[in-house]
Amino acid sequence: MRAVIMAGGYATRLWPITKSRAKPLLPIGSRKIIDVVYEKLVELELPAIVSTNRRFESDFLEWAKGKRVEVIVEDTRSEEEKLGAVRALAEIAKKIEDDLLVVAGDNVFSFSLRDLYEKFTQKKKPVIALYDVGDLELAKRYGVAELDGERVVRFYEKPEKPSSTLIGIGVYFLPKKSIEILLEFVASRERSDNLGDFIGYLCQREEVYGVRYNGTWYDVGNADSYIEAFKSYTNHYIDRSAEIERSVKIIEPVVIEKGAKIAGRSIIGPYAFIGSECRIESSDVSESVIFEKVYLSKVKLWRSIVDDRCEIRNIQLTSSIIGGNAKIQGG
Repeated sequence: MRAVIMAGGYATRLWPITKSRAKPLLPIGSRKIIDVVYEKLVELELPAIVSTNRRFESDFLEWAKGKRVEVIVEDTRSEEEKLGAVRALAEIAKKIEDDLLVVAGDNVFSFSLRDLYEKFTQKKKPVIALYDVGDLELAKRYGVAELDGERVVRFYEKPEKPSSTLIGIGVYFLPKKSIEILLEFVASRERSDNLGDFIGYLCQREEVYGVRYNGTWYDVGNADSYIEAFKSYTNHYIDRSAEIERSVKIIEPVVIEKGAKIAGRSIIGPYAFIGSECRIESSDVSESVIFEKVYLSKVKLWRSIVDDRCEIRNIQLTSSIIGGNAKIQGG
């Protein structure tokens, strides 16, 4: 069996932050989102493939160093050119004579995949991970499963009237026979993007089983869900090279990377990520992610994301996304 981490999207709902970095490589504490996914595959001792695009190829190659990972690149650089998840998976599957575990690269979840793997080994049929979001309105955003016992008899991608709150979370065990159906599905459509559409098609052609999970799960689709995932999974880490004046108050957990300098009556945390070589003076930062070489002076930042090389002074920002190289001066 091979595992495939799907990481070929352009994450337009998180622009401008994800114009220059892939969503699975966003920090979540001192790790990255994709690290959380990869740890689940290591537990199963599965070799992994990362499916990405030409724009982020070098970043994923850097991440993959020292790991049991192969990076496969589709030759696209924009949202308009992308193959879509189903077609990208089909291109990989053509070259692999093996069962596949397919995982969305922007998934963040606490539970082990061992139960799913054991069910797949027992049934020798497709098995998918399911999660109860507990809200019909929320279920409309996802693929919704209809069950008969353990079997998934129908699967609807983003239905207008969900029949349940049990959704697929982008984790699929597929036997080789299902790969043949995948290729048939792709050949019958001009454009194939949502893996959920394929799962619905698959349910009509063979037995598909579902395993329900409890615990925490985040689909990092927008800034709010990213911040919530960051809060749940962040650890406390301060690089030795960071310079923090005694007047600064740190409220754990925070991540402060190399070369950062924090001065004055600043309050950092809880749940703050301060990128390398940032300078922060007399500012409050909580539930926020600040990337490299950002300068803050007399700023209050809450539930916000600030891209590289920004300069922000004398302002309060809440639930904001600031693009790279921005200069903001308050009154």
